[in-house]
Amino acid sequence: MTRLMTWDDLLGRPKVSPTQSIQWGPGATDIADLWLPQGAGPHPIVLMVHGGCWQKSIADRTIMNWAAEDLREQGVAVWNIEYRGVDEEGGGYPGTFLDVAHAADALRDQAATYNLDLNRVAAIGHSAGGHLALWIAARHKLPANSPMRMDNPLKLAGVVNSGGLADLKASRGVTQRDCLADIYDQLVGDISSTRAEVLSDTSPAEMLPLKVRQVSVNGHDDNIAPAVLGEGYTRRAKAAGDNADVVVVLNTGHVELISPGSEAWDIEAATLRDMLGVK
Repeated sequence: MTRLMTWDDLLGRPKVSPTQSIQWGPGATDIADLWLPQGAGPHPIVLMVHGGCWQKSIADRTIMNWAAEDLREQGVAVWNIEYRGVDEEGGGYPGTFLDVAHAADALRDQAATYNLDLNRVAAIGHSAGGHLALWIAARHKLPANSPMRMDNPLKLAGVVNSGGLADLKASRGVTQRDCLADIYDQLVGDISSTRAEVLSDTSPAEMLPLKVRQVSVNGHDDNIAPAVLGEGYTRRAKAAGDNADVVVVLNTGHVELISPGSEAWDIEAATLRDMLGVK
């Protein structure tokens, strides 16, 4: 039986650092790491969203450092964003969603300085970040009265949903309880007179079609985001008319999905390059 990777296997790798950390807003988590490849550009960009069960006590953006560095070495710029978890003041609904939305749009302010190609932006999110990355792609569908509605949201060429919990309803009873069920109400917010269904503006599965290419990559042996979640989400996306695919990688758990050198990561990096037109 193949040994699955642990978090220590990833976090114990030699440290790597971004080109620059950019404080794009006044809040403590209004920060993103920019990873710039060699050359003058213009650089295609990957918008990267970390997981951690929507809880900062579990993970922050630095868990994605090795994936970001690998993409930089492949000629792609990376905008690795931070956001408030549900365990931080102001996190949950709508703060967590507002954070990722503003962080995505803040990329525009860096384009001229770093010669970034805003016409070639794809996103990848891991675990809870897969949910948030797809939500970023879906937010153009938010109603006018939504507290998360923003005009002219950043357009994406595609999204890689890496072991993501994109369908909150389906994920709630499948993933580990302390990952979603225990913080579910904080994440999705309350029903109100203008919001009869809490998943209508928080779960990408309820916001389909997104009108953007979507590829879900799942580990066959992942017990945090079982492959059934990626398969089920992809069926829903296809039924809604979206360009969506799923890849289930054997002998793969949750950590391999963001670990350069793994089969799963090679698939994800190649998918991102294809979305961005990078050979």
